[in-house]
Amino acid sequence: MAVLYGADSVYLAGTDFGMRAFAGNFTPEQLPQAVDFAHKHGVSVHVTVNTMPRNDEVAQLPAYLEQLADAKVDALILADLGAFTLAGKYAPSCARHVSTQQSIANYECAKAWYDLGAQRVVLARELDLEQIRVIREKTPKELEIETFGHGAMCVSYSGRCLLSNYMTGRDSNRGACAQPCRYQYTLMEEKRPGEYFPVFEDEKGTYILNSRDMCMIDHLKDLQDAGVDCIKVEGRAKSAYYAAVVTGAYRHAIDDVFAGRKIDPVWRDEVDHVSHRIYSTGFYYGEPGQYTENSRYIRQWQVCAIVEDCDENGLALCSLRNKFSMQDTLELVGPDTKPFPVTEGTMTDMDGNPLEEPRTPQMQFYMQLPQRVPPFSILRKSVDLSAK
Repeated sequence: MAVLYGADSVYLAGTDFGMRAFAGNFTPEQLPQAVDFAHKHGVSVHVTVNTMPRNDEVAQLPAYLEQLADAKVDALILADLGAFTLAGKYAPSCARHVSTQQSIANYECAKAWYDLGAQRVVLARELDLEQIRVIREKTPKELEIETFGHGAMCVSYSGRCLLSNYMTGRDSNRGACAQPCRYQYTLMEEKRPGEYFPVFEDEKGTYILNSRDMCMIDHLKDLQDAGVDCIKVEGRAKSAYYAAVVTGAYRHAIDDVFAGRKIDPVWRDEVDHVSHRIYSTGFYYGEPGQYTENSRYIRQWQVCAIVEDCDENGLALCSLRNKFSMQDTLELVGPDTKPFPVTEGTMTDMDGNPLEEPRTPQMQFYMQLPQRVPPFSILRKSVDLSAK
């Protein structure tokens, strides 16, 4: 979905040394297939090797790096200096990108990594636009600068946090974060064990470690003017629908900015069509302040079906994801296709019998659409699934 909806590059992980241990990561057999698919669409693949390996793991790195090089991966995202050095030796065909986990916050640090062989640095998430501008001005123009543009933020410094490890034994720095910053907390007095006192920001309680999600789609020109080469959009551990919609929105918005056009508001609206927390601009315009109201996601749309094929008359072969009927408020969005309402249409099963409401998961059916759409277009319905 990320490839088809307009990404220039995708970042993903193999089964080792990645910072999303519970994501559906790529096996040694799957990774070359993913790289081949991306390359056939003119998209590069960046693989995360961004944990801090321990002594008993380091010996596995050379073979793993050679495996990534053999899969024709374009770049490696690295955080550990030892892993970075080994990548230069065992995967010389792969560009080396320095992860945000290194917390690069000044131009001397960025230059040092460039001198060591880095092609790109992913800057610390805590920098504002002026700090980024200075780094761009004082570093070699050949060094690419990447920053985070959209996705979840947490109580940490550039993603480095010990809270999960301390509270649950799941180490966020090894890809196993339990997200305790999203928990709702109460107060317990030392001499009254077991007695919990609520801490109120308002009548809903308080989430003292919670943060909003980052969204910079309204400020892409500012990022461009600051000298940012690449915007990272969160996608790992998210749904295919999320990856498709957010990628498509940023693809079109970036194209508008580079063409000197005003961003089409339909693409700004798209980032509200995915599950998200209240949006903010992170640290780009100064201290963002803490969001303490709640940790719940806003989720107001649900995927109904995926278009597998569609003829020139708009007759689409679809695969069901969640049951729906034509009485629901429906929209369709696709690769390079603006969202449009689907208010009238007929459905039939595979034998041509009229269908009122497809119900069986993954079942195929035909649906008459008002226009031809590309494969992997998404039919969705308006429904408030936000946590209460």
